[in-house]
Formats: sequence, C-alpha cells, structure tokens
Amino acid sequence: MDTTGLIRHGECDWEIPARGAMHVPVRIFASEALVRAMDDKVREQAVNVATLPGIVGASYVMPDAHWGYGFPIGGVAAFDADAGGVVSAGGVGFDVSCGVRCLHTGLTRDDVMPVQKKLADALYAGIPAGVGSTGAIRLNAAEMDAMLAGGAKWAVAQGWGHEADLERVEEHGQMLHAKPGEVSEQAKRRQRDEMGTLGSGNHYLEVQEVTEVYDTAIAAAYGLKAGDVVVMIHCGSRGLGHQIGTEFLRRMVEQAPAHGLVLPDRELACAPLKSELGRAYLGAMRAAINCALANRQILTHLTRGVFADVLPKARLPVLYDVSHNTCKVERHRVDGQWRELYVHRKGATRAFGPGHPDLPPALRDAGQPVLIGGSMGTASYVLAGTAKSESLALSSACHGAGRAMSRQQALKRWHGRQVVDELAARGILVRSPSSRGVAEEAPGAYKDVAEVVDAADAAGLARKVARVEPLVCVKG
Repeated sequence: MDTTGLIRHGECDWEIPARGAMHVPVRIFASEALVRAMDDKVREQAVNVATLPGIVGASYVMPDAHWGYGFPIGGVAAFDADAGGVVSAGGVGFDVSCGVRCLHTGLTRDDVMPVQKKLADALYAGIPAGVGSTGAIRLNAAEMDAMLAGGAKWAVAQGWGHEADLERVEEHGQMLHAKPGEVSEQAKRRQRDEMGTLGSGNHYLEVQEVTEVYDTAIAAAYGLKAGDVVVMIHCGSRGLGHQIGTEFLRRMVEQAPAHGLVLPDRELACAPLKSELGRAYLGAMRAAINCALANRQILTHLTRGVFADVLPKARLPVLYDVSHNTCKVERHRVDGQWRELYVHRKGATRAFGPGHPDLPPALRDAGQPVLIGGSMGTASYVLAGTAKSESLALSSACHGAGRAMSRQQALKRWHGRQVVDELAARGILVRSPSSRGVAEEAPGAYKDVAEVVDAADAAGLARKVARVEPLVCVKG
C-alpha cells in the first residue's frame, strides 16, 4: 500500500483522514512494513466502508489485513441503528463465526512425542476434514432448528461436552435472538451432514506446545506455562454460513435502491439495521454463529475421545473460544458517551480488556484471551485484550497471519507433498485429505504471524501472552 496521504500517529497507528464521501477516517494499526505490504485494495475497501451510513468512530484495519469481499479481511466497523446505520453481509464474511477454540491437555511435549504419529493418525481418522466433509451426525429439520437456536448449549445438552465448557465460550455458547426461520432450506440442507467437521481452506486442528511465555501473570491466569501442550481448533459455520452470506448479499444488492443506498462498491451491499431485510439477516447470521459454536463444541467432544484412546491421562478443558467473522451488538464509549453499536468484525477478533462484565470471572482480571492462529507449520499466539483497545478500535484485534499471496499463486510455488515432507523434517506431522489444499495453505503463502502479533501488541490492541508451535496438524 502506498503510504502517501497517511498520517502517522505512532509506530503502528496510521490514519486516512475523512474526505469526500467518507463519514469517518480510516485507522490502520500496523507497522510500516506491514502497511507497505498490504495490497492497495485494502486502502480502497477501508475508505469505502467509511462512506456507509451510520458508521461510528472510524473504519478500522487490523495488522493482518488483506483484500476481501466488500470489507477488507481484518476490517472492523461499527454502526448505530438510531443514526441510520446498516448491516453488511460483506462486513461479516461468508464463513460466519469462523473462529478458534483452545483446549488445555494437561500434557507436556514429553508425553506427546512418543505417540506423535499414533496421535496424528487417530485425530485424522476421528476428525472429518476437507471439502464436502461429512460426519456421523445427521440432523432432521427439528434438530437443525434447535441447533441454530441453541449453539454450543444445544450441543452440550445432546451430550457433546460439559456445562463448564460454556463458561469459556463467547456468548456463553449461545447467540441470542437467532432466527432459524430466516435460514433458507438450501442452507440447512448444506449443513445437515456437516456438523462436527473441519471443512477445508485454512481450517485446522493442531496439537501445539507452548514454547514461550511473554506475560507470566496473565499466562498463569489462563493456565499456561512453557512446555504445556494445547489443542487449537479453527473452523466455522461450514456450508450453512456460506449459503447465508451468498443469499443475503444478493438480496441486499437488489433492495439497495429501495432503501436509498448508493453503494461505492456492489460488494458492500448492506441493509438498514431497522429494515425488514436488516433484521432478517441479523437473525440468520446469529443462527449461523450458533452453528459455528455448536460445530466447535462437537469437534471438542470428538477430540477428547481421540485423546482418551491415545493419551488417557489427558484432560481437555476449554481455555477459550473466540469468533472472528461476526456482527454483534455491544456497548462502547464514543466521544465520551456510551452507545449501543452493531460491531462488524471480519477477520478480526473481539478483545475485551480487564474487568469487562462479559468475561468469565476466572479471566476477568486478566482480560479476554485473544487466539491468533498462525499458518500451517508456523507459530500461533495467545494474547490478552487490553483496556486501551476499547478507545483504539472498539476492543478489537487481529485474527491470524493474513494471506500474503492468493491460493493460485501458492499452487504455482509449492506442491502438497513437498510441504508435508518439509514440515515433517521439522518435527511437525501434517494429515490432510487434499495435497492441493496443503499447497494452497503453505506457510510461505502467509504473512509473518510474529510480525503481525508484534504490531498488535505495539499498537495496544492486545498484549502478547504466549507463543505456541505445532506438533500435529490436521488440515482441512
């Protein structure tokens, strides 16, 4: 991205002033190197977001940002319904509530390495992954609607997990005000056989070792120390979320003129929050959030079963579960006043600071765990939300490394077998049904996640707590 015209406020804090049709400025939180590495489309899209009705504060860009559909991936924007604010399906993304769940194991590297291959094979056999993957669960119409209304709470009630799990999940495992009736039959059909599956793309299940701790006090509050083994599960709402995004984007484009909306980009299709279409999308999107929460809950249950067979002494309580493709109603202080806002986070993670009432009591003093997934074969990170992040970017942080090249570009540079062998030589076992998928997700296709995390830390969006590195990766 060309930095001409950007005002620099700090090491990792940049502004594009509001001009023309922009209602608010753009704020970019990234190092100079990361800003320059961003494609110019990020700037264009962030500026376009700043022109949408009812936007509050700024159009925010996270350190891992790259070009997306409508909004940049790594984009955050909040809208006030009482000021004519809108909801944008492109501001949420197609994989609604894609997110990361982290589990403790109570194990160390020394426990895992003697059975590393056995564990990798067992997880691959027990966790359905890949394009079109299906599991053993089949939901009828009534069960589908119950799942879409109940989320992880529904899954636990069915026997897939424990009540204690829900305390460590955003929204306590259930997004309220979901409307399964606004989800099309086509979306439900796509999901009927996909519960408890990873899917494809950048989704994964990883067994990881805590290799470095940056903040011992917060790490202790999170139950982490160097040498611990954890599990991270990264997936979302599968086919159902994609179908909802596709259908509502089309409806928003069609109805934009009737709502008096002039869009700078067709991909920014949106609807007034107080319109019938806006309310319908919110209901369907919340149902998709519940689908993703239920899916990660079921995958947690399946993972526990595999560990029980291979490493019986393991215990896998939830550290935290956080989503990064959502629109949620939150209260934020803007210009000294508290306002109820609809916060879009696309490829961005909620990062509530210490003392926030929505956090579990055991985590409240430390701040919300922020789970940053790396690319396959690279480190991931656990961060903590900060009080400063509220005023910087509505308590938001990055969500991952962010792509540095397209999947097609990656396929031209790497072969799946090559990537698997190179990672195996480093002691990382990869299991995937797709050699092509592995090549598309090669570590070199992504930005340096350490640089992204350092920028988030330097900007004050979130505080570094621990670095974890993979031992086993089941890749979709």
